[in-house]
Amino acid sequence: MNEIREPGQDGLICAYDLDGKGGGTPLDWSQIGISPEPGRFRWVHVDFSHSNARNWLRNDSGIEPSILEAMLQEDIRPRSLSTPQGVLAVLRGVNLNPGSDAEDMVSIRVWLEKDRIISTRRRRLMSVQLIQEDLLAGNGPIGPGDFLVRLSENLGDRIADVIESIDATIEQSEINMASGEEKTYRGEFSNLRRKTAHFRRYLSPQREALDRLSRLRDSIFTEVDLTDLQEATNRMTLFVEELDLSRERAMVAQEEMLSNLAHEQNSKMYLLSLVAAVFLPLSFLTGLFGMNVAGLPGLENPQSFNVLAGLMLLLGIGIMLLFRWKKWL
Repeated sequence: MNEIREPGQDGLICAYDLDGKGGGTPLDWSQIGISPEPGRFRWVHVDFSHSNARNWLRNDSGIEPSILEAMLQEDIRPRSLSTPQGVLAVLRGVNLNPGSDAEDMVSIRVWLEKDRIISTRRRRLMSVQLIQEDLLAGNGPIGPGDFLVRLSENLGDRIADVIESIDATIEQSEINMASGEEKTYRGEFSNLRRKTAHFRRYLSPQREALDRLSRLRDSIFTEVDLTDLQEATNRMTLFVEELDLSRERAMVAQEEMLSNLAHEQNSKMYLLSLVAAVFLPLSFLTGLFGMNVAGLPGLENPQSFNVLAGLMLLLGIGIMLLFRWKKWL
């Protein structure tokens, strides 16, 4: 086989007998029931939303009921659990499927035994496809522990790309806001804060799950695997800290933007108030002398308009000088 098998309508995404040297032999449903040769271990990856996959997991996989419930659960938070039979790891990765939001993270459930790996998912996950590509190239996992390490590293690589894009968006928005070249709206920062909250919801328990796995002393994991899992835990801790920092930056930037908007509005209102203060007495005079009643002074004098206009000009200049003296201008 020289290409990645696309999942059909039978619920089996892929299955391999791994030789422990980086290579693997693809299997189908009919071959999964046959025990692997000595020195090999098996990986079965299924879509648990399909009835065939659910039936196989319940009837033929041999997984204990408590673990099986987690393997088939629709919505589950990242966690890890060690039992005498094996190790369960539930992890999440960013959603890179077309038309989906990256923060709508995709879950994968992995059951590890000494000579077997069973993983389930409902939506496609690119990190698993990369492991398939490594197997086809002869550079795949050499053991169940190495499989989990590679999966966590692949998930982390894509999470890092998304977090970097969030940081870049916040930085560009801050530059635009500081330079005034582009209007930054409040909704942009609110959306970024919402994204970081969604990611942190799953990455924080995923960090705890990986940390718990890195402390296991089980024959499934070698010392190299445990060291790599510790590195994956540290990396996940860094992601959570980066998300916290991004959320704080978005919050500070949003508050600064609101402060700038309030300052601009206050400046405009202040200018309008000054204009109104200047023209208010002038409007009073024009209204007073514009009344169509008898007895108004200057009705018979042709110079009355010039005199009134001059007085209004002097009054306006006087008000402006008063404002400047009061340092209101």
